Amino acid sequence: YQRRVHGDLSPAVMSASRRMSQFTGAYEVKPSVRTTVSDAALLEMFEQFKKFDIDGDGHIDLSELGKVVKLVNPSENYSQDALRRMIREADTDLSGTIEFSEFVEVCSKLKQGAPVAQQSFGAVVQRQATLMQVQGASGIHTFSEEEKVSFVNHINDTLRGDPHLPMLPINPDNLDIFASVRNGILLAKLINRAVPGTIDVRALNTATNINTFQINENQNLVINSAKAIGCTVVNIGAADLVNGTEHLVLGLIWQIIKIQLLSSITLANHPELCRLLEPGEDLASLLKLTPEQILLRWFNYHLKRAGSQRVVTNLTRDIQDSECYTILLTQISGGACNMSPMQQTDAARRAEAMLAEANKIDCRKFVSPMDVVRGHQRLNLAYTANLFNTHPALEPLSDDEYKAAGLMDDDEGDSREARAFKMWINSLGIDTYVNNIFEDMSDGIVLLQVLDKVRPGIVSWPRVNIPATSIFKKVENTNYAVLLGKQLNFSLVNIGGKDICDKNKKLILGFVWQLMRLHVVSFLKALRPDGREVDEEFMISWSNQRVGSRYAAIQSFRDPTLRNSLYIFHLLSTVEPRAINWELVTAGVTPEDCELNAKYAISVARKVDCCIFLLWEDIVDVKPKMLMTFIGAIMATAQRLQH
Repeated sequence: YQRRVHGDLSPAVMSASRRMSQFTGAYEVKPSVRTTVSDAALLEMFEQFKKFDIDGDGHIDLSELGKVVKLVNPSENYSQDALRRMIREADTDLSGTIEFSEFVEVCSKLKQGAPVAQQSFGAVVQRQATLMQVQGASGIHTFSEEEKVSFVNHINDTLRGDPHLPMLPINPDNLDIFASVRNGILLAKLINRAVPGTIDVRALNTATNINTFQINENQNLVINSAKAIGCTVVNIGAADLVNGTEHLVLGLIWQIIKIQLLSSITLANHPELCRLLEPGEDLASLLKLTPEQILLRWFNYHLKRAGSQRVVTNLTRDIQDSECYTILLTQISGGACNMSPMQQTDAARRAEAMLAEANKIDCRKFVSPMDVVRGHQRLNLAYTANLFNTHPALEPLSDDEYKAAGLMDDDEGDSREARAFKMWINSLGIDTYVNNIFEDMSDGIVLLQVLDKVRPGIVSWPRVNIPATSIFKKVENTNYAVLLGKQLNFSLVNIGGKDICDKNKKLILGFVWQLMRLHVVSFLKALRPDGREVDEEFMISWSNQRVGSRYAAIQSFRDPTLRNSLYIFHLLSTVEPRAINWELVTAGVTPEDCELNAKYAISVARKVDCCIFLLWEDIVDVKPKMLMTFIGAIMATAQRLQH
């Protein structure tokens, strides 16, 4: 990083210079090329070549190129034929691989401004050069410089003026962001911007000089709150955030920003999305779509209304020429933007002109011209989502249209239980990210993945239809899931696979609840020294013994005294008494006091490293299922700390 920014050569590169002074053997460069490339440039090219030549044998083969392509463009799937075409572009000696001399020729042409085709080897070389590499305890990790700059700019814009963040604005051109997340406050504030109210800021340690224990508390609160809003943080711990582990920090920041940008792209927030329905579709068709798919449909809706023949199927290749973006801006800006960028013949200049138009409506965010030209998937997704969030340009529905569309019916967004189950599933780190629990469960694959996480090895995957392309294959999968549920002694009377395929909400929620309950009690059983079974009666007995004379015992998870959260606070105090500021705990007499206590109790629990998914309303309304998972999480943390 220092070498690229300041132009200085590190000792490692100077050492490489001495080793390569002859440029012989595998690293020999054609004389015609050698005379046009400076020593410094050649050494930089050698350093980059080594990142492609993974096994160090002096050439880039098909397998190595595939790994680099996946690293620089993880959202794209390149076929073996596409990779072979890339190699043929540079393979002048027809050896089937790319040698250093051939690599230098490609780099030289790029430095001279040669045009770069989409999905070409030159494009991969350009993209790889923008990645940052850092040495970590577990090896070398790579992260995107463009993403770092974009995310930091977003954080500066989003959290500007926060009194607890004196480090703002953060310089996007250096590594300050990784030190800025050390105390957990910045990430906590970012989570609350993504999903307001997730963290009760009263539970945050916000003093200027907080100690290591308080920093750890903040980071536990961040990680468990991130899980609760749908982030996947399976391999991230508090120490990773405290140490500013670059690729993990940026990965978590991206997940939070993505949730912030996409969470409002729902029918509940935008009933006018019904305008995107195609002929012959009903509301269920729209509910099946992920927020990313809805964005693409919205994009194409405006392209069609503009009379364009273009269709955007991705936010990588299809937007690189800026034409579709220019048309979209013209459609949604109410006359503020125009088609003048299309007068530019150079792709980079056209992208710059397009972003200048976006600036007229205060939407020049997330992408640079080169991010557009190179088709950076994450940043273009963020840019497009921001356009939708600020300028959807969809005509509101009339009352009659609203009723006709069936929007009066309750959907998943209104079910707290469904939301909690969805976040729990996503926290497991399964292969599929769940957006709509009923739609995404309907082919049985996600349900089987969850079963295999809760009870490893229970699923015989050769028996599963992946993908489930027909209703018959879906029913086979869901019938198999029901069979496995019965093997686990779940109560599945009168439930068949067809009910799951038909998205029967009550039955699906019942099945998932039993999975979640099994997950909780299995985890608790594993922590018990005697390995005995754990049931709700045991959990209540354990909790009452811990609380002792501090507060009245509860009889069940339906006990109305749980409403004010005081029992929960006393239980938490037995885990970590320093986590609670009792001055913030109310008597819990009024509904307002109960709400304040519930919000604070959830954040305190996450601060002591409890992984929970309920909302404050679940406590105040005394929802026994959610309270059972809450007490179970506290119990798990207590036993884990004890051992």
